[in-house]
Amino acid sequence: MIGILVFPDFQLLDAAGPISVFEIAARYAGQSPSIKVVAATPGPVRSSSGVEMLARNFKPSGTISTLIIAGGEGVDAAATCEKTLAFVRGVAKRGVRVASVCSGAYLLAEAGLLDGRRATTHWQRTGQFLGRFPQVKWEPDRIYVRDGNIWSSAGITAGIDLALALVAEDFGEEIAQKTARQLVLYHRRSGGQSQFSSLLELKAPSGRFGALLSWAREHLDAPLTVEDLAEQAGMSSRHFARAFIAETGTTPSKAVERLRIEVARQRVQSSSEAIERVAEVTGFRDPERMRRAFIRAFGQPPQSLRRAARAG
Repeated sequence: MIGILVFPDFQLLDAAGPISVFEIAARYAGQSPSIKVVAATPGPVRSSSGVEMLARNFKPSGTISTLIIAGGEGVDAAATCEKTLAFVRGVAKRGVRVASVCSGAYLLAEAGLLDGRRATTHWQRTGQFLGRFPQVKWEPDRIYVRDGNIWSSAGITAGIDLALALVAEDFGEEIAQKTARQLVLYHRRSGGQSQFSSLLELKAPSGRFGALLSWAREHLDAPLTVEDLAEQAGMSSRHFARAFIAETGTTPSKAVERLRIEVARQRVQSSSEAIERVAEVTGFRDPERMRRAFIRAFGQPPQSLRRAARAG
């Protein structure tokens, strides 16, 4: 039984995305879908869009084998509900897989389930979570993270990637791939891939470090170490690294890699320039290092992106 935990003002796709994944996967596996939506107060639960889902009571919880916690605007209020926190703790204590989508990680953290564990959430929430839960090993540049029986994922559509990974564990990779194709997903993203929204945000940097990121974009062939960036920003390395994560939701080194990836992608797709040359001028130096970075970000190596661009 897959349990989907919702609360008033939850994000609809955080719940509906995984529900659809598990429905389709169960049918491919020759089973009837076994999914129920649960909430502290049973009955119609209004999402932030105004659309409602019909939820059951938390009890009995013994039939739940996987619990997925939605995120959304109402997560802060939900995290103060002791009934909800006790339910999540109780399910996790039984060794059940417990997962969060987007800001649903806030419920996991408030329940104490992320203490000392690796976790992720939507990159825009990272700064808030770093200050609120310093004992959690936040990894803001991941689509999803698994630490034991606790899983967490980034913003909204990453919940689909997380659900597909759970399906692969339950039914095997073949059914996960069939499910992804049925959902018309070109590529099932791995947990190690970057959060694309964060990459897109860095294309047109603004805010406190906007000028610094623009400068870095113009000097990608330089080493651009944390020390280099801190000096350019006029800050100590330690203070700079902390302030940068709080502002952007990612580390300085990951931000530089993303800038390099984006510039390299543009050159790969729009020119016939040698891959080795692109790697050199964008600061990757080694083509293999650039290839690995592309796979993390796009799920494909540079040559595949170039072929797709030419075919289009």
